[in-house]
Amino acid sequence: MPPSYRSRPPALSVAMLVVLLGAPVMASAVEADMAALQRTVAAQHDASLKRLQDWIALPSIAAEDLNSREGAEYMATLAREAGFQKVSILDTDGKPGVFATLDAGAQKTVGLYFMYDVKQFDPAEWSSPPLESKLVDKPGLGKVLVGRGAVNQKGPQSALLAALHAIKAANQKMPVNLVLVAEGEEEIGSPHIGQLVHRPEVEAALRDTVGVFMPSASQDAEGNVTISLGAKGVIELELVASGEKWGRGPKKDVHSSLKAMVDSPAWRLVKALDTLVSDDGNTIAIDGYPVAPPISAEHKAMIAAATKVRSEAKSKKLLGVDHWIDDLPWQQANERLVSQPTVNIEGLVAGYTGPGGKTVLPSRAVAKMDFRLVPGMKKDDAVAALKAHLAKRGYGDIEVNVSGGYDGTQSSADAPLIQAQRAVLERRGIKPLFWPRNAGSYPGFVFTDAPLSLASGHFGLGNGSGAHAPDEYYLIESSNPAVQGYDGAVMSFVEYLYELGK
Repeated sequence: MPPSYRSRPPALSVAMLVVLLGAPVMASAVEADMAALQRTVAAQHDASLKRLQDWIALPSIAAEDLNSREGAEYMATLAREAGFQKVSILDTDGKPGVFATLDAGAQKTVGLYFMYDVKQFDPAEWSSPPLESKLVDKPGLGKVLVGRGAVNQKGPQSALLAALHAIKAANQKMPVNLVLVAEGEEEIGSPHIGQLVHRPEVEAALRDTVGVFMPSASQDAEGNVTISLGAKGVIELELVASGEKWGRGPKKDVHSSLKAMVDSPAWRLVKALDTLVSDDGNTIAIDGYPVAPPISAEHKAMIAAATKVRSEAKSKKLLGVDHWIDDLPWQQANERLVSQPTVNIEGLVAGYTGPGGKTVLPSRAVAKMDFRLVPGMKKDDAVAALKAHLAKRGYGDIEVNVSGGYDGTQSSADAPLIQAQRAVLERRGIKPLFWPRNAGSYPGFVFTDAPLSLASGHFGLGNGSGAHAPDEYYLIESSNPAVQGYDGAVMSFVEYLYELGK
């Protein structure tokens, strides 16, 4: 017999063994001693917490051009210490990013999205210094770490890194290969994320992944977990009215008595802003603005199921509001939250805003704004419509300065990346709530859109709150058995990685 034919029976025998013995033959490579891993996570608790506190002590704030290079270098160091063999700092036209790979010789590869930047902060508004990461007792929750970046996103990200440290220290086999992309501009709308992800070497590494996830703290105060299937897109921009650009009004601040004969750029900006929305401020009125796709029956059903579990009263108390738009019922208010784009004024700045009065007629007025987009709406189309609208209404002199933004993102509930989350949670006795998309934004579009077309999402047990606000916190020691503290969050990432490796 020819040699090629003689070599077939052994190969056929192996194939037959796999069929006869079933999936466990393939899965055995990713089994782990979870008890040993849990002991290791507990033993490393203090070191893991110190790692998080040291990270928070170095704030990288893109909006203030603070510590961006240092933040990227620190992120690279954290990746190397966690076991990534190849780590590179990649420059962009903005802040640098970090690209890292961990080759475990595994069959599956998983993508990770990190951000090393944080939002601005005013220490005077905090009850605990925002860079000192003090542990504070929080009634009803337990002991929390208070600091800028605690939950958005350094706390959850440090827990994922702690999971990698634990797997290595416990001499367990890493169940998946990893591809990490970390940026330093998320808090200003990720204007250069495409320059990171679409570099040939990064895109090639991501193309082989089962999807990309961002670590999060997904439990509420009762222990409920929501699996979100996407996020709205966002545009961050300034509208600027000035006497210089307008050709009317002052080119420098003048005495307010002169308003009797001099035009006001501040009033011009207010009048222009009023044309962007309906009289109640709740419906977009920009001419030619992209239309949001209608909410699907599948997503409506998800919202109906989730709102039966979530407390409307607690949500109102947490947000400090007494009414939803149009006094909508709870379910319909959430349908609006998920399905509608927004035009929001973040801040208005003109003239004097200090103590007492100062009688000036400002020469310049600025509106800081964000626009949320439903998947299916395009950022560039929205910006073009805004500029055309202002010009058509006679406000073509008002500057539209876009600082960042991106399209929305959506993944299927059937994606393996998402189903692995469900499996981990249900194994823990948690019945997750599926949610169509976050009302907030993150740049997952670079992963879910062509050419990569990957699933993307968030995962992680644990609890935290206060992102972008004073006294931001991440739960470390939980007083509620249903809500995981830091070590429980670490173990959730361990379990998720092993589930993804199956």
